[in-house]
Amino acid sequence: MKEIIITSKAPAPVGPYNQAVKAGNTLYISGQIAIDPTNGTLIQGTIEEETHQVMKNLSAILETSDMTFENVVKASVFVKDMHLYGRINAVYAEYFNEATAPARELVEVTNLPKFVNVEISVIAVQS
Repeated sequence: MKEIIITSKAPAPVGPYNQAVKAGNTLYISGQIAIDPTNGTLIQGTIEEETHQVMKNLSAILETSDMTFENVVKASVFVKDMHLYGRINAVYAEYFNEATAPARELVEVTNLPKFVNVEISVIAVQS
C-alpha cells in the first residue's frame, strides 16, 4: 500500500504528481527545484543558493516522514550545465556524511522545469 506524503514546508507539485510516496519503509521523493515554499517564488540567485533551496525542500519532505538525509540511499541530480558540477557538489556535500553518502548519478540535461539549473530527487529507507 502506498502513502502520499505532502507538506506545506516544501513546494506544491507543478503537475500531476505528489511531493513523495511512501511504500512500506521506502520513501520516493519527486524531483525538487529551487522554489521557496513560503511564498512560491523561484530562487534565481547563485547556483549555491539554488542548490541549498533544493536541499531544504528535500529535507522538509524527509522530516514529514520522520527521516533525515542519513536515510537517503539513492539520489538523482539533474543539471543544466555540467560546468556547475563542482559548485553543486560542494553544497550537496554539506548535507551528507561522505562515509555514508547515498548512491548517486549527476547528469546534464537540456532543460528542467521552470528552466532551473538543478533538480534533485531521492529515495530514502526507514530502518
